[in-house]
Amino acid sequence: MDYALLVANFSTPDTAAWPRQRLLHECLRAAIRGGQLAPGTRLAASRALSAELGVARNTVLYAYDQLATEGYVVPDRRGTVVAPLRIAGAARPAAAPASLSRRSQRLRPSAPQASLQGGFAPGVPALDEFPVTLWRRLLDRAWRGVDAASLNYGDPAGEPELRQAIADHLRAARGADCVPGQVFITTGTQNGLDLCARAFADAGDKAWIENPGYGGALAAFRAAQLNVIGIPTDEGGIAPQAADWRRHRPRLVYVTPSHQYPTGCVLGLQRRAALIENARAAGALIVEDDYDSEFRHDGPPLPAMQGLAPDAPVVYLGTFSKTMFPALRIGFMVVPAGLAQPLDALLAGSAPQGRIADQRALAEFLRGGHFALHLRRMRRLYRQRRDAMVAALGRHFGNVATIHGGSAGMHLALQFDDSSIDDARVAALALEKGIVAHALSMHATGARANGWNGLLLGYAQVPADEIDAKVAQLAALI
Repeated sequence: MDYALLVANFSTPDTAAWPRQRLLHECLRAAIRGGQLAPGTRLAASRALSAELGVARNTVLYAYDQLATEGYVVPDRRGTVVAPLRIAGAARPAAAPASLSRRSQRLRPSAPQASLQGGFAPGVPALDEFPVTLWRRLLDRAWRGVDAASLNYGDPAGEPELRQAIADHLRAARGADCVPGQVFITTGTQNGLDLCARAFADAGDKAWIENPGYGGALAAFRAAQLNVIGIPTDEGGIAPQAADWRRHRPRLVYVTPSHQYPTGCVLGLQRRAALIENARAAGALIVEDDYDSEFRHDGPPLPAMQGLAPDAPVVYLGTFSKTMFPALRIGFMVVPAGLAQPLDALLAGSAPQGRIADQRALAEFLRGGHFALHLRRMRRLYRQRRDAMVAALGRHFGNVATIHGGSAGMHLALQFDDSSIDDARVAALALEKGIVAHALSMHATGARANGWNGLLLGYAQVPADEIDAKVAQLAALI
Protein backbone atom coordinates (compact mmCIF):
# COMPACT_ATOMS: atom_id res chain seq x y z
CA MET A 1 0.00 0.00 0.00
CA ASP A 2 1.38 3.39 -1.05
CA TYR A 3 0.29 5.43 1.98
CA ALA A 4 1.76 8.67 0.62
CA LEU A 5 -0.43 8.35 -2.50
CA LEU A 6 -3.42 7.44 -0.32
CA VAL A 7 -3.02 10.62 1.73
CA ALA A 8 -2.38 12.75 -1.37
CA ASN A 9 -5.58 11.53 -3.03
CA PHE A 10 -7.58 12.16 0.14
CA SER A 11 -6.28 15.71 0.59
CA THR A 12 -8.42 18.61 -0.68
CA PRO A 13 -8.35 22.40 -0.19
CA ASP A 14 -10.86 21.86 2.63
CA THR A 15 -8.43 19.57 4.52
CA ALA A 16 -5.41 21.83 4.06
CA ALA A 17 -5.93 23.50 7.46
CA TRP A 18 -6.41 20.22 9.36
CA PRO A 19 -3.75 19.06 11.85
CA ARG A 20 -1.70 16.14 10.48
CA GLN A 21 -3.08 13.82 13.17
CA ARG A 22 -6.64 14.45 12.02
CA LEU A 23 -5.74 14.22 8.33
CA LEU A 24 -4.09 10.80 8.73
CA HIS A 25 -6.88 9.47 10.95
CA GLU A 26 -9.65 10.59 8.58
CA CYS A 27 -7.73 9.29 5.56
CA LEU A 28 -7.21 5.81 7.01
CA ARG A 29 -10.80 5.61 8.25
CA ALA A 30 -12.12 6.53 4.79
CA ALA A 31 -9.88 3.89 3.20
CA ILE A 32 -11.18 1.23 5.59
CA ARG A 33 -14.81 2.21 5.07
CA GLY A 34 -14.33 2.32 1.31
CA GLY A 35 -12.66 -1.09 1.14
CA GLN A 36 -9.23 0.12 0.04
CA LEU A 37 -7.89 -1.30 3.30
CA ALA A 38 -9.74 -4.60 3.49
CA PRO A 39 -10.49 -6.51 6.73
CA GLY A 40 -7.38 -8.41 7.85
CA THR A 41 -4.99 -5.95 6.22
CA ARG A 42 -1.97 -5.29 8.41
CA LEU A 43 -1.15 -1.59 8.59
CA ALA A 44 2.43 -0.32 8.29
CA ALA A 45 4.44 -0.14 11.48
CA SER A 46 4.23 3.26 13.12
CA ARG A 47 7.97 4.01 12.69
CA ALA A 48 7.92 3.00 9.01
CA LEU A 49 4.77 4.99 8.25
CA SER A 50 6.05 8.11 10.01
CA ALA A 51 9.21 7.93 7.92
CA GLU A 52 7.25 7.36 4.67
CA LEU A 53 4.95 10.31 5.29
CA GLY A 54 7.53 12.57 6.89
CA VAL A 55 5.51 13.06 10.08
CA ALA A 56 6.23 12.51 13.77
CA ARG A 57 5.68 8.97 15.04
CA ASN A 58 3.20 10.36 17.62
CA THR A 59 1.01 11.49 14.71
CA VAL A 60 0.78 7.89 13.46
CA LEU A 61 0.24 6.50 16.97
CA TYR A 62 -2.62 8.97 17.54
CA ALA A 63 -4.30 7.92 14.29
CA TYR A 64 -3.94 4.20 15.09
CA ASP A 65 -5.20 4.65 18.67
CA GLN A 66 -8.24 6.63 17.46
CA LEU A 67 -9.08 3.98 14.86
CA ALA A 68 -8.78 1.27 17.52
CA THR A 69 -11.09 3.19 19.86
CA GLU A 70 -13.68 3.46 17.05
CA GLY A 71 -13.37 -0.28 16.28
CA TYR A 72 -11.87 0.04 12.81
CA VAL A 73 -8.56 -1.68 13.71
CA VAL A 74 -7.37 -4.24 16.23
CA PRO A 75 -3.84 -4.07 17.78
CA ASP A 76 -1.97 -7.34 18.24
CA ARG A 77 1.62 -8.37 19.15
CA ARG A 78 2.77 -7.87 15.55
CA GLY A 79 1.19 -4.47 14.95
CA THR A 80 -2.23 -3.17 13.84
CA VAL A 81 -4.81 -5.06 11.72
CA VAL A 82 -7.99 -3.80 10.04
CA ALA A 83 -10.97 -5.22 11.93
CA PRO A 84 -13.47 -7.62 10.23
CA LEU A 85 -16.23 -5.07 9.87
CA ARG A 86 -19.35 -5.04 7.64
CA ILE A 87 -18.48 -1.96 5.68
CA ALA A 88 -19.94 -0.20 2.66
CA GLY A 89 -19.52 -2.32 -0.46
CA ALA A 90 -19.00 -5.58 1.43
CA ALA A 91 -21.28 -8.54 0.79
CA ARG A 92 -24.15 -8.76 3.22
CA PRO A 93 -27.35 -10.76 3.55
CA ALA A 94 -30.24 -9.51 1.49
CA ALA A 95 -32.65 -7.35 3.48
CA ALA A 96 -36.17 -6.20 2.77
CA PRO A 97 -35.97 -2.77 1.10
CA ALA A 98 -37.40 0.20 2.94
CA SER A 99 -40.78 1.26 1.61
CA LEU A 100 -43.67 3.59 2.24
CA SER A 101 -46.41 2.49 4.62
CA ARG A 102 -49.30 0.49 3.15
CA ARG A 103 -51.75 3.33 3.79
CA SER A 104 -49.53 5.87 1.98
CA GLN A 105 -49.33 3.55 -1.03
CA ARG A 106 -53.12 3.79 -1.33
CA LEU A 107 -52.98 7.54 -1.88
CA ARG A 108 -53.65 8.87 -5.36
CA PRO A 109 -50.38 10.04 -6.95
CA SER A 110 -50.39 13.73 -7.75
CA ALA A 111 -48.70 15.55 -10.61
CA PRO A 112 -45.16 16.84 -9.94
CA GLN A 113 -45.17 20.51 -9.03
CA ALA A 114 -42.87 21.23 -11.98
CA SER A 115 -45.67 20.15 -14.33
CA LEU A 116 -48.08 22.70 -12.92
CA GLN A 117 -46.53 25.74 -14.58
CA GLY A 118 -47.71 25.41 -18.18
CA GLY A 119 -51.13 26.23 -19.57
CA PHE A 120 -53.67 24.95 -18.74
CA ALA A 121 -52.54 23.96 -15.24
CA PRO A 122 -55.43 24.38 -12.76
CA GLY A 123 -55.12 26.50 -9.65
CA VAL A 124 -52.16 28.60 -10.83
CA PRO A 125 -52.85 32.35 -10.53
CA ALA A 126 -51.42 35.10 -12.72
CA LEU A 127 -48.26 35.40 -10.63
CA ASP A 128 -46.77 38.15 -12.80
CA GLU A 129 -49.68 40.40 -11.84
CA PHE A 130 -49.07 40.27 -8.08
CA PRO A 131 -47.86 43.60 -6.55
CA VAL A 132 -44.47 42.32 -5.42
CA THR A 133 -43.05 45.76 -4.65
CA LEU A 134 -45.92 46.55 -2.30
CA TRP A 135 -45.64 43.16 -0.62
CA ARG A 136 -41.90 43.63 -0.09
CA ARG A 137 -42.58 47.01 1.54
CA LEU A 138 -45.13 45.46 3.91
CA LEU A 139 -42.72 42.66 4.78
CA ASP A 140 -39.95 45.16 5.54
CA ARG A 141 -42.29 47.10 7.80
CA ALA A 142 -43.36 43.92 9.58
CA TRP A 143 -39.77 42.87 10.20
CA ARG A 144 -38.91 46.27 11.65
CA GLY A 145 -41.55 45.61 14.29
CA VAL A 146 -40.17 42.20 15.23
CA ASP A 147 -38.40 42.10 18.59
CA ALA A 148 -36.44 39.29 20.24
CA ALA A 149 -39.55 37.78 21.84
CA SER A 150 -41.22 37.57 18.43
CA LEU A 151 -38.46 35.27 17.20
CA ASN A 152 -39.75 32.52 19.47
CA TYR A 153 -42.58 30.18 18.55
CA GLY A 154 -45.82 32.03 17.95
CA ASP A 155 -49.39 31.41 19.04
CA PRO A 156 -50.41 27.99 17.62
CA ALA A 157 -53.66 29.54 16.42
CA GLY A 158 -51.83 32.31 14.53
CA GLU A 159 -51.05 35.99 15.00
CA PRO A 160 -54.01 37.81 16.64
CA GLU A 161 -53.99 40.68 14.13
CA LEU A 162 -54.19 38.28 11.19
CA ARG A 163 -57.03 36.30 12.77
CA GLN A 164 -58.90 39.57 13.32
CA ALA A 165 -58.27 40.76 9.75
CA ILE A 166 -59.45 37.45 8.27
CA ALA A 167 -62.61 37.41 10.41
CA ASP A 168 -63.40 40.97 9.29
CA HIS A 169 -62.84 40.08 5.65
CA LEU A 170 -64.98 36.93 5.78
CA ARG A 171 -67.89 38.72 7.44
CA ALA A 172 -67.84 41.47 4.82
CA ALA A 173 -67.02 39.49 1.68
CA ARG A 174 -68.37 35.97 2.31
CA GLY A 175 -71.25 36.48 4.71
CA ALA A 176 -69.49 34.41 7.35
CA ASP A 177 -70.63 34.37 10.97
CA CYS A 178 -67.42 34.26 13.00
CA VAL A 179 -65.19 36.03 15.50
CA PRO A 180 -61.36 35.99 15.56
CA GLY A 181 -61.32 33.22 18.19
CA GLN A 182 -62.85 30.83 15.64
CA VAL A 183 -60.13 31.55 13.05
CA PHE A 184 -57.02 29.34 13.00
CA ILE A 185 -54.05 30.01 10.73
CA THR A 186 -52.77 27.07 8.66
CA THR A 187 -50.12 26.60 5.99
CA GLY A 188 -52.81 26.11 3.37
CA THR A 189 -55.91 24.12 2.52
CA GLN A 190 -54.09 20.78 2.62
CA ASN A 191 -52.88 21.49 6.14
CA GLY A 192 -56.46 22.37 7.10
CA LEU A 193 -57.76 19.11 5.62
CA ASP A 194 -55.17 17.07 7.48
CA LEU A 195 -56.10 18.85 10.70
CA CYS A 196 -59.84 18.26 10.16
CA ALA A 197 -59.26 14.57 9.53
CA ARG A 198 -57.19 14.17 12.71
CA ALA A 199 -59.05 16.50 15.05
CA PHE A 200 -62.68 15.88 14.12
CA ALA A 201 -62.81 12.20 13.13
CA ASP A 202 -61.50 8.83 14.29
CA ALA A 203 -60.00 6.01 12.24
CA GLY A 204 -62.78 4.09 10.54
CA ASP A 205 -65.26 7.00 10.54
CA LYS A 206 -66.99 7.67 7.24
CA ALA A 207 -66.01 10.74 5.26
CA TRP A 208 -67.89 11.88 2.17
CA ILE A 209 -66.10 13.49 -0.73
CA GLU A 210 -67.46 14.71 -4.05
CA ASN A 211 -67.18 12.29 -6.99
CA PRO A 212 -65.31 13.45 -9.01
CA GLY A 213 -63.46 15.40 -6.37
CA TYR A 214 -60.30 16.95 -5.03
CA GLY A 215 -57.43 14.48 -4.65
CA GLY A 216 -55.95 16.41 -1.73
CA ALA A 217 -59.05 15.75 0.37
CA LEU A 218 -58.97 12.08 -0.61
CA ALA A 219 -55.32 11.88 0.43
CA ALA A 220 -55.90 13.60 3.78
CA PHE A 221 -58.86 11.39 4.70
CA ARG A 222 -57.20 8.15 3.63
CA ALA A 223 -54.01 9.05 5.48
CA ALA A 224 -56.14 9.48 8.62
CA GLN A 225 -57.59 6.00 7.99
CA LEU A 226 -61.10 7.26 7.39
CA ASN A 227 -63.62 5.29 5.34
CA VAL A 228 -63.92 7.52 2.26
CA ILE A 229 -67.17 7.40 0.26
CA GLY A 230 -67.56 9.20 -3.06
CA ILE A 231 -70.90 10.99 -3.46
CA PRO A 232 -71.93 11.67 -7.09
CA THR A 233 -71.74 15.23 -8.39
CA ASP A 234 -73.98 16.50 -11.18
CA GLU A 235 -74.38 19.88 -12.88
CA GLY A 236 -75.74 21.28 -9.60
CA GLY A 237 -72.93 20.05 -7.36
CA ILE A 238 -72.83 17.25 -4.81
CA ALA A 239 -76.09 15.29 -4.78
CA PRO A 240 -76.42 12.86 -1.86
CA GLN A 241 -79.58 10.76 -1.73
CA ALA A 242 -81.66 9.95 1.34
CA ALA A 243 -80.27 6.41 1.19
CA ASP A 244 -76.73 7.79 1.53
CA TRP A 245 -77.63 9.49 4.81
CA ARG A 246 -79.21 6.27 6.10
CA ARG A 247 -76.65 3.70 4.98
CA HIS A 248 -73.42 5.71 5.04
CA ARG A 249 -73.86 8.15 7.90
CA PRO A 250 -70.82 10.42 7.68
CA ARG A 251 -68.65 12.10 10.26
CA LEU A 252 -67.16 14.53 7.71
CA VAL A 253 -68.64 15.84 4.45
CA TYR A 254 -66.13 17.60 2.18
CA VAL A 255 -67.52 20.02 -0.42
CA THR A 256 -66.29 22.76 -2.76
CA PRO A 257 -69.58 24.67 -3.15
CA SER A 258 -68.40 27.91 -4.75
CA HIS A 259 -66.72 26.27 -7.76
CA GLN A 260 -66.68 22.50 -7.52
CA TYR A 261 -63.33 20.87 -8.12
CA PRO A 262 -62.95 19.68 -10.83
CA THR A 263 -66.30 20.14 -12.63
CA GLY A 264 -66.68 23.86 -11.86
CA CYS A 265 -70.34 23.49 -10.84
CA VAL A 266 -71.81 25.85 -8.22
CA LEU A 267 -73.83 24.37 -5.35
CA GLY A 268 -77.17 26.21 -5.21
CA LEU A 269 -78.72 27.68 -2.08
CA GLN A 270 -81.38 24.96 -1.81
CA ARG A 271 -78.80 22.17 -1.83
CA ARG A 272 -76.57 24.08 0.59
CA ALA A 273 -79.40 24.46 3.09
CA ALA A 274 -80.41 20.81 2.73
CA LEU A 275 -76.81 19.69 3.25
CA ILE A 276 -76.53 21.73 6.45
CA GLU A 277 -79.85 20.40 7.79
CA ASN A 278 -78.99 16.76 7.05
CA ALA A 279 -75.46 17.09 8.44
CA ARG A 280 -76.82 18.58 11.66
CA ALA A 281 -79.29 15.66 12.00
CA ALA A 282 -76.52 13.11 11.35
CA GLY A 283 -74.07 14.69 13.78
CA ALA A 284 -71.67 15.37 10.89
CA LEU A 285 -69.33 18.26 10.16
CA ILE A 286 -69.29 19.85 6.72
CA VAL A 287 -65.80 20.79 5.56
CA GLU A 288 -66.41 23.74 3.25
CA ASP A 289 -63.42 24.33 1.00
CA ASP A 290 -64.37 27.75 -0.39
CA TYR A 291 -62.24 27.15 -3.48
CA ASP A 292 -62.37 29.96 -6.07
CA SER A 293 -65.09 31.85 -4.16
CA GLU A 294 -63.33 35.18 -4.74
CA PHE A 295 -63.65 34.95 -8.52
CA ARG A 296 -67.32 35.09 -9.48
CA HIS A 297 -67.66 36.19 -13.13
CA ASP A 298 -71.42 36.10 -13.71
CA GLY A 299 -73.65 37.56 -11.01
CA PRO A 300 -73.01 38.09 -7.31
CA PRO A 301 -71.25 35.33 -5.34
CA LEU A 302 -73.30 33.06 -3.15
CA PRO A 303 -72.60 33.48 0.58
CA ALA A 304 -70.47 30.90 2.32
CA MET A 305 -72.26 27.90 3.79
CA GLN A 306 -70.64 28.71 7.13
CA GLY A 307 -72.91 31.74 7.59
CA LEU A 308 -76.15 30.35 6.15
CA ALA A 309 -77.55 29.09 9.45
CA PRO A 310 -76.90 29.95 13.11
CA ASP A 311 -74.07 27.81 14.48
CA ALA A 312 -73.94 25.78 11.27
CA PRO A 313 -71.95 22.52 11.57
CA VAL A 314 -69.39 23.82 9.09
CA VAL A 315 -65.60 24.04 9.17
CA TYR A 316 -64.63 26.68 6.63
CA LEU A 317 -61.28 26.36 4.82
CA GLY A 318 -59.58 29.14 2.88
CA THR A 319 -56.16 29.94 1.48
CA PHE A 320 -54.24 32.85 -0.03
CA SER A 321 -52.36 30.59 -2.46
CA LYS A 322 -54.77 31.28 -5.33
CA THR A 323 -55.68 34.88 -4.55
CA MET A 324 -52.08 35.99 -3.89
CA PHE A 325 -49.31 33.45 -4.58
CA PRO A 326 -48.68 29.78 -3.63
CA ALA A 327 -45.28 30.33 -2.00
CA LEU A 328 -46.92 32.43 0.73
CA ARG A 329 -48.10 29.17 2.37
CA ILE A 330 -50.73 30.80 4.57
CA GLY A 331 -54.31 29.60 4.85
CA PHE A 332 -56.97 29.49 7.53
CA MET A 333 -59.84 27.53 8.94
CA VAL A 334 -62.94 28.76 10.74
CA VAL A 335 -64.49 26.29 13.16
CA PRO A 336 -67.89 26.31 14.90
CA ALA A 337 -67.84 28.28 18.14
CA GLY A 338 -68.15 25.15 20.27
CA LEU A 339 -65.00 23.64 18.74
CA ALA A 340 -62.77 26.70 19.02
CA GLN A 341 -61.55 26.15 22.57
CA PRO A 342 -60.93 22.38 22.22
CA LEU A 343 -59.02 22.90 18.98
CA ASP A 344 -56.98 25.71 20.53
CA ALA A 345 -56.02 23.38 23.40
CA LEU A 346 -55.10 20.61 20.96
CA LEU A 347 -52.86 22.86 18.88
CA ALA A 348 -51.19 24.36 21.96
CA GLY A 349 -49.33 21.13 22.58
CA SER A 350 -48.52 20.11 19.04
CA ALA A 351 -48.45 22.91 16.47
CA PRO A 352 -46.42 26.05 17.32
CA GLN A 353 -46.64 28.77 14.68
CA GLY A 354 -43.80 30.55 12.92
CA ARG A 355 -43.38 33.13 10.12
CA ILE A 356 -44.71 35.88 12.35
CA ALA A 357 -43.54 38.69 10.06
CA ASP A 358 -45.34 37.15 7.07
CA GLN A 359 -48.56 36.90 9.06
CA ARG A 360 -48.31 40.51 10.22
CA ALA A 361 -47.62 41.71 6.69
CA LEU A 362 -50.65 39.80 5.43
CA ALA A 363 -52.80 41.34 8.14
CA GLU A 364 -51.78 44.80 6.92
CA PHE A 365 -52.37 43.76 3.31
CA LEU A 366 -55.95 42.90 4.29
CA ARG A 367 -56.60 45.86 6.61
CA GLY A 368 -55.13 48.40 4.20
CA GLY A 369 -57.51 47.45 1.37
CA HIS A 370 -54.68 46.09 -0.80
CA PHE A 371 -56.18 42.60 -0.89
CA ALA A 372 -59.59 43.87 -2.03
CA LEU A 373 -57.95 46.01 -4.72
CA HIS A 374 -55.86 43.07 -5.95
CA LEU A 375 -58.97 40.86 -6.13
CA ARG A 376 -60.82 43.46 -8.22
CA ARG A 377 -57.93 43.60 -10.68
CA MET A 378 -57.71 39.81 -10.88
CA ARG A 379 -61.46 39.44 -11.39
CA ARG A 380 -61.28 41.68 -14.46
CA LEU A 381 -58.23 39.86 -15.81
CA TYR A 382 -59.61 36.37 -15.20
CA ARG A 383 -62.96 37.30 -16.73
CA GLN A 384 -61.15 38.35 -19.92
CA ARG A 385 -59.20 35.10 -19.98
CA ARG A 386 -62.34 33.10 -19.22
CA ASP A 387 -64.08 34.74 -22.18
CA ALA A 388 -61.13 33.96 -24.46
CA MET A 389 -61.09 30.36 -23.22
CA VAL A 390 -64.82 29.82 -23.74
CA ALA A 391 -64.62 31.31 -27.24
CA ALA A 392 -61.65 29.14 -28.18
CA LEU A 393 -63.27 25.98 -26.84
CA GLY A 394 -66.43 26.81 -28.76
CA ARG A 395 -64.44 27.16 -31.98
CA HIS A 396 -62.35 24.03 -31.63
CA PHE A 397 -64.46 21.68 -29.45
CA GLY A 398 -68.00 22.91 -30.05
CA ASN A 399 -69.19 19.69 -31.69
CA VAL A 400 -67.46 17.17 -29.42
CA ALA A 401 -67.59 18.53 -25.86
CA THR A 402 -69.60 20.56 -23.33
CA ILE A 403 -68.16 23.35 -21.19
CA HIS A 404 -68.90 23.48 -17.45
CA GLY A 405 -67.94 25.91 -14.70
CA GLY A 406 -67.56 29.13 -16.62
CA SER A 407 -69.47 31.31 -14.15
CA ALA A 408 -66.70 31.41 -11.55
CA GLY A 409 -63.18 30.47 -10.65
CA MET A 410 -59.92 29.94 -12.49
CA HIS A 411 -60.67 26.79 -14.49
CA LEU A 412 -63.21 25.18 -16.79
CA ALA A 413 -64.28 21.56 -17.16
CA LEU A 414 -64.53 20.27 -20.73
CA GLN A 415 -66.74 17.17 -20.77
CA PHE A 416 -66.43 14.99 -23.87
CA ASP A 417 -69.75 14.08 -25.48
CA ASP A 418 -68.19 10.81 -26.66
CA SER A 419 -67.45 8.79 -23.52
CA SER A 420 -65.15 6.46 -25.48
CA ILE A 421 -62.48 9.18 -25.77
CA ASP A 422 -59.61 8.33 -23.43
CA ASP A 423 -59.13 11.61 -21.54
CA ALA A 424 -56.06 10.29 -19.69
CA ARG A 425 -54.41 9.53 -23.04
CA VAL A 426 -55.28 13.01 -24.35
CA ALA A 427 -53.78 14.56 -21.19
CA ALA A 428 -50.58 12.55 -21.62
CA LEU A 429 -50.22 13.57 -25.28
CA ALA A 430 -50.86 17.21 -24.34
CA LEU A 431 -48.14 17.10 -21.70
CA GLU A 432 -45.68 15.91 -24.33
CA LYS A 433 -46.42 19.17 -26.17
CA GLY A 434 -45.92 21.23 -22.99
CA ILE A 435 -49.62 21.73 -22.27
CA VAL A 436 -50.97 20.72 -18.85
CA ALA A 437 -54.57 19.51 -19.16
CA HIS A 438 -55.68 17.20 -16.36
CA ALA A 439 -58.02 14.31 -17.17
CA LEU A 440 -61.39 14.56 -15.40
CA SER A 441 -61.55 10.79 -15.03
CA MET A 442 -58.46 10.88 -12.80
CA HIS A 443 -60.49 12.74 -10.16
CA ALA A 444 -62.91 9.87 -9.56
CA THR A 445 -63.48 9.04 -5.88
CA GLY A 446 -65.26 6.00 -4.53
CA ALA A 447 -66.67 3.00 -6.33
CA ARG A 448 -69.60 4.64 -8.12
CA ALA A 449 -69.22 5.75 -11.73
CA ASN A 450 -69.59 9.50 -12.22
CA GLY A 451 -69.78 9.99 -15.98
CA TRP A 452 -67.25 12.83 -16.04
CA ASN A 453 -64.81 12.25 -18.90
CA GLY A 454 -62.87 15.18 -20.30
CA LEU A 455 -60.29 17.79 -19.37
CA LEU A 456 -59.73 20.17 -16.47
CA LEU A 457 -58.39 23.42 -17.94
CA GLY A 458 -56.99 26.28 -15.87
CA TYR A 459 -56.76 29.62 -17.63
CA ALA A 460 -55.79 32.17 -14.97
CA GLN A 461 -52.07 32.15 -15.79
CA VAL A 462 -52.44 32.07 -19.61
CA PRO A 463 -52.49 35.41 -21.50
CA ALA A 464 -55.70 35.80 -23.50
CA ASP A 465 -53.86 36.11 -26.83
CA GLU A 466 -52.17 32.71 -26.32
CA ILE A 467 -55.27 30.72 -25.43
CA ASP A 468 -56.67 30.02 -28.91
CA ALA A 469 -53.44 28.46 -30.21
CA LYS A 470 -53.12 26.17 -27.20
CA VAL A 471 -56.76 25.08 -27.45
CA ALA A 472 -56.24 24.34 -31.16
CA GLN A 473 -53.29 22.10 -30.21
CA LEU A 474 -55.50 20.22 -27.78
CA ALA A 475 -58.26 19.77 -30.33
CA ALA A 476 -55.76 18.34 -32.83
CA LEU A 477 -55.01 15.48 -30.43
CA ILE A 478 -58.58 14.12 -30.57
